[in-house]
Amino acid sequence: MPPGLLGPGGAPSARRFAVYRDNVLVGLTEALRVSFPCVAKLVGDEFFAMMARSFAAARPPASPVLLRYGAGFPDYIESFAPAAVLPYLADVARIERAATEAYHERDEVSLDPGALTEVPLSQAPFLRFRLHPSIRTVRSRFPAFTIWRMNTAGGVPAPVDLSESQDTLVLRPDAEVDLRRVLPASHDFVIALGQGLTLLQAMQIALAADPGFDLAENLQALVRMGAVVGVDSGRGGSRHA
Repeated sequence: MPPGLLGPGGAPSARRFAVYRDNVLVGLTEALRVSFPCVAKLVGDEFFAMMARSFAAARPPASPVLLRYGAGFPDYIESFAPAAVLPYLADVARIERAATEAYHERDEVSLDPGALTEVPLSQAPFLRFRLHPSIRTVRSRFPAFTIWRMNTAGGVPAPVDLSESQDTLVLRPDAEVDLRRVLPASHDFVIALGQGLTLLQAMQIALAADPGFDLAENLQALVRMGAVVGVDSGRGGSRHA
């Protein structure tokens, strides 16, 4: 019991405090269950409650805003020995956490696809793209995206090849969160653009991952899905939505 905490009679009351402490743990466990429904479905209610309660006891909230709670849960799952039999579980949790963060991220208006047609071809290699703040990526050495999708509402569980690695892109350009599987080169391309590299530099990184990387197709896909909110020519000019 915290020192100096007294009950109604002016004396310490460990029993009363224990009730409060248990209620807090129950509340945090339920908050995690809401944030990680696929993880809960994969392991079952009893196992999830044990794992979530263990996490809540070890890592209490650092903020009174519960939507921020659980950022460290995927890493905790990865180190949680009883969950080792499901090596993909932490990455499924990372996808769910990315979706939560994307949903609560600030709004920005996406770039009009026609804006890029006005950029002179000579400037294209030097363009720097400002990506939507909701963008998140998850790289997994397991088929985490497929496992996540099969365990969402309407999903149908089926056998998967655990030797298959998958990358996931998460974005919320409007009201709905968009999650989609992307190829490794596309994942690296988005990361490079998000780091402020030029289009040429990002393309070189993507080509290193896959010599068959299609720059036009990937760039058009990002613009169409609303992932780009601004572009800087790198030579004093910029374009926005």
